[in-house]
Amino acid sequence: MEFRPCIDIHNGRVKQIVGASLSDEGDRAVENYVCVQDAAFFAEIYRRDRLRGGHVILLNAKDSEFYETTRRQAFAALGAYPGGLQAGGGITAENAEEFLEAGASHVIVTSYVFRNGEIDFRNLERIRQTVGKEHLVLDLSCRKRDGKYYIVTDRWQKFTEVVADAALLEELAGQCDEFLIHAVDVEGKADGIEEELAAQLGEWGKTPVTYAGGVGSFADLEKLRCLGKNRLNVTIGSALDLFGGPLAYRKVLEYLGYPGYPGDPGEPGDFYS
Repeated sequence: MEFRPCIDIHNGRVKQIVGASLSDEGDRAVENYVCVQDAAFFAEIYRRDRLRGGHVILLNAKDSEFYETTRRQAFAALGAYPGGLQAGGGITAENAEEFLEAGASHVIVTSYVFRNGEIDFRNLERIRQTVGKEHLVLDLSCRKRDGKYYIVTDRWQKFTEVVADAALLEELAGQCDEFLIHAVDVEGKADGIEEELAAQLGEWGKTPVTYAGGVGSFADLEKLRCLGKNRLNVTIGSALDLFGGPLAYRKVLEYLGYPGYPGDPGEPGDFYS
């Protein structure tokens, strides 16, 4: 299980939010933590610690008054760690190459591919042809309804009719390099993972999958490791001390088996304060 770091940007600031609270109207969200540092600061940390595959997510819609500020923050992070981070949020075939040129290793797409309640295979082919399978991550973030996990789009507010299950992973695996899956109902709450979803994803285990949502303790990490059969990568947001939470970033890396780095300045608080 690899650690995949995150940089979520909303209204031009790095912050952690409750995922299901995000609203385009008024650019509102329930905030868990708003960082003083900019996006490039966190990208430098991840670069120093040689963490790859993390994601920079733009949480504002393109018609938001904050979009350009958020975009500049994202580009600064990608420039601080070229080739080390993925970028998502409003990505289309028309703008994807801009993010790759800015330093993203991959682009992450949801709403461009899942439209009008279903998979838009034309758009999927368009963006795959534009960036190449090796630079494409499909975001299958989902919420539970009637006992199944459905893909949600548009800042996780709209349900599609597409079920996030092994059959979908199998169908789409040949179109992308990785999957990113937020368990939206628990995203940002740091109060436990979606165990059923983690177990379903762990049963499949073919293309790399990053799970995000609800991790709030080392017990949650161990549960994810077991339920996911050590096949899932993990993102931690609100629970991490970088974002005001109780889990020490350095301890998380140690727990997941990452070595130290040359010139370690000491405890996380010494470096991040």
